[in-house]
Amino acid sequence: MLNTILGALLPMVVTFLLGFVAAWHHDFETKDASVLNRMVLVYAVPLALFAGTVSTPRAELSQDIPLVIALCVAIIGLYAAIFLLSRFAFRARVGISALVALMASAPAVPFVGPAVLGDLFGRLSAIPIAIGSLVINLTVVPVTILLLTLDTRGEDLHPKNPAAHDGGHSGPSRLSIFAAKLGETVKEPLVWAPVLAFVVVLTGARVPQLLVQSFSMLGYASGGVALFASGIVLATGKIKVNSFVLIFVFLKNVVQPALVLGGLQWFGYSNPILKEAVLTVAIPTMPIVTMLALQYQVAQDEAASVVFLSVIGSVITLGGFIALTH
Repeated sequence: MLNTILGALLPMVVTFLLGFVAAWHHDFETKDASVLNRMVLVYAVPLALFAGTVSTPRAELSQDIPLVIALCVAIIGLYAAIFLLSRFAFRARVGISALVALMASAPAVPFVGPAVLGDLFGRLSAIPIAIGSLVINLTVVPVTILLLTLDTRGEDLHPKNPAAHDGGHSGPSRLSIFAAKLGETVKEPLVWAPVLAFVVVLTGARVPQLLVQSFSMLGYASGGVALFASGIVLATGKIKVNSFVLIFVFLKNVVQPALVLGGLQWFGYSNPILKEAVLTVAIPTMPIVTMLALQYQVAQDEAASVVFLSVIGSVITLGGFIALTH
């Protein structure tokens, strides 16, 4: 068990620290992280998502409806709850509320899933990885990008005058702005690539394996480059270990998988569905959170800190949930 956890998470920690050391040694600066960020968001991640999704047979997806429902509720439900709480209870900006909701709800399934779930489930790991990636990249990621696009002014996690950020647009103006931003969001490769792949799977069309492998080469770099850039961002800023950061790490690493575990047990589900669902959401938060924070200049230090502490903490929390579902 320990070898499985360390084998999956230690490369993430090392890559993150390498980015931190590289920036500390002045080999890279924040502007370099922005360049890496663009490569990841525009090319590497979309290609990885497309290649991973079209490789999943439609029959396998349709056989695991309970797993689909469990992951949808766990990811989308927690995202909505955190967004609403942040926006209306704490009066944070729309963009910040969307970003922190993504921090707390989106596991790094496309990046860490093959290593963690592959060792645990073997060939069957393709199902929770594919479903988890689809749920995240067809729902919460596009919604976050849209909300960040609508609210492009960066701000701290501690708004001084939240009431002043509601804007003064008229009804038609708001609608036209929303339509324009929605159009921009749909054009993002990170949004349309998994949607296109999902349509291909549903239609039963076949993409030549040679083409899928060609797309996968750059896709393999997405996780490592994203973590390396996150380390650069963290080094040029500072590690924040405050109540905000710790709450989001706790929500992602402990609360989300615990709710899935309790919910599925209450409904009478057992392994393999129970184990697959719980361990999928127990994976630490996505490094793409830092990429989006950097791109939209929103809570960059907090995002990098949450990703880092979530990865470090998951060595303990993921191990605990592996033991609970064994």
